[in-house]
Amino acid sequence: MAKLLIIDDERAIRSTLREILEYENYEVEDIDNGVDGLDLIKKKKYDLVLCDIKMNKMDGMEVLEQALAYSPDLPFIMISGHGTVETAIEASKKGAFDFISKPPDLNRLLITVRNALDRGNLVTETKVLKRRVSKTRDILGSSENINKIKETIERVAPTEARVLITGANGSGKELVARWLHEKSNRSESPLIEVNCAAIPSELIESELFGHEKGSFTSAVKQRIGKFELANGGTLFLDEIGDMSLSAQAKVLRALQEHKITRVGGEKELEVNVRVLAATNKDLMKEIEDGNFRMDLYHRLNVINIHVPHLTERREDIPEIAMSFLEDICKDYGMPVKKISEAGMVALQNLPWTGNVRELHNMIERLIILSDKVISEHEVTAFANPGGGTNIGAANHGHNGSVNGSSSGTTNYDKFTNFQDYKDHAEREFIKFKLEKNNWNVSKTADDIDIQRSHLYSKIEKFGLKRVTE
Repeated sequence: MAKLLIIDDERAIRSTLREILEYENYEVEDIDNGVDGLDLIKKKKYDLVLCDIKMNKMDGMEVLEQALAYSPDLPFIMISGHGTVETAIEASKKGAFDFISKPPDLNRLLITVRNALDRGNLVTETKVLKRRVSKTRDILGSSENINKIKETIERVAPTEARVLITGANGSGKELVARWLHEKSNRSESPLIEVNCAAIPSELIESELFGHEKGSFTSAVKQRIGKFELANGGTLFLDEIGDMSLSAQAKVLRALQEHKITRVGGEKELEVNVRVLAATNKDLMKEIEDGNFRMDLYHRLNVINIHVPHLTERREDIPEIAMSFLEDICKDYGMPVKKISEAGMVALQNLPWTGNVRELHNMIERLIILSDKVISEHEVTAFANPGGGTNIGAANHGHNGSVNGSSSGTTNYDKFTNFQDYKDHAEREFIKFKLEKNNWNVSKTADDIDIQRSHLYSKIEKFGLKRVTE
C-alpha cells in the first residue's frame, strides 16, 4: 500500500484529498504547514507528497527544494488555487512531477497520483538493478592480506598471465577474478564464467568447447562453447579441481595451442582467451591422488592469489558488515540500520564457517529481524552460523522455543520457499515485540518503525492474539 503525505494549510482541501485517496486504498497522512511537513518527510518514508504552494511558515516551493535535496527520488505533486503556466513551469524545473490547480479534478488527480507512483517505483527499481548488475563489488578490507591481494591485482591484471585463485568456499575468489578482468586490457570484452562443479562430467566438454549437431543423442543443434564465447575476453573456470581428466586434457591443449575443436567436429577453431581459474581444493593433493593433471596445474598457476578465510582477517569484518548493511537496506528501501559496538565485537568473534558469503546472509537476516540498532543479543540470537536462526532464543519469556520445539532452533524442513520462512520470522519477531511491550500497539509500532495501521494488518495477517492468564 502506497503511503502519501498531504501538506496544505486549508483543512477542507486536506480532508477532501484524504477522503478521496483513502477510498482508493492509499495510506494517507496530512499536515497543515511546510515546516512540520518537511520534518515528517525526514523522519518517515513516503511514496508521494501532495504539497500546496501558498502556505504560512514555509512556501511550498521551498518545501519541494529542501525535500528533494534530502530525498531526490520522492515524487511531488504541487497544488495551488492560484495556478498559472509560469508557476507550473517553475515547479517542474525544481523537480515536481506535476502541477494541479484547486479545486482538483477527481479523475486527473487520481491519474496523476498513479503515474507519479509508477514513476517512483521505476526509478527505485532501476537504481537497484543498476547497482546489482553494473558495478563489480569492491574488495573490502584493509588488512595486510587484502592489501597484498589488491597490489597483486594491480600488477597482474594488465598482463596476459594466467592466474590460479585459491581459497575456501565463500571467501571471494570470484570477486578477485572479476577485478582481474575489470583492470585488464580485455575489460571491454566479455568475462565468461563456468562453474566446473555444477556441470556433469559428461557435459563439461560440450559446455567448454561446444558441439556439432548430431554429435550425440541430445545434440539437436550446433552449440557454441564457452571458449568461443569468451574469444577476445576472459574465461573464468571456477572450481577447476572438479573438472574431469578428459576435459582437463582438452583445456591443456587449448591453452598450449590457442585452438579448440567442438565435440563431434573436425575443424580447429582459433581462440584468443585469457584463462583465470579458481579452486577450494588442494590441487597438489589432487595430483597425488591422480585426479588432476600436473601439466595443467603448471599451465594455470603462472600467478597464484590466495584469498584468506574471513577468520584470518577479522579486522576487516566491521568494514565489510557496514558495506553489506548499507547495500541491503537500500535494496529493501529502508533506512540504514546500525550495529552497536558490542554487536560488532560479537560478529568479529563468530567462527564464520561460510566465510564472506555467510556474513552477507547474516547481515541480511539481522536487518530483517532486528531493531534500528543491531545489538549483541540480536547477533547471538538471530545469527547462529553453526545452525538455524535461533529466533526463539530472542524471546526470553518463552523458554527459547519456536512452535513448541524445545531445542530453540527453527525446523527449516517445514518451509517450502523463502517467503514462508520470512513470514515465519516476521511473525515471531512481531509477537516478541508485542509481548515485550505488554501488547501496547502504538509503542510496538514506534519500536519497530512501522505505521500503527501496518502493525494492525500484520497482527491480523498472522493471527496473533494476546494470551491472558
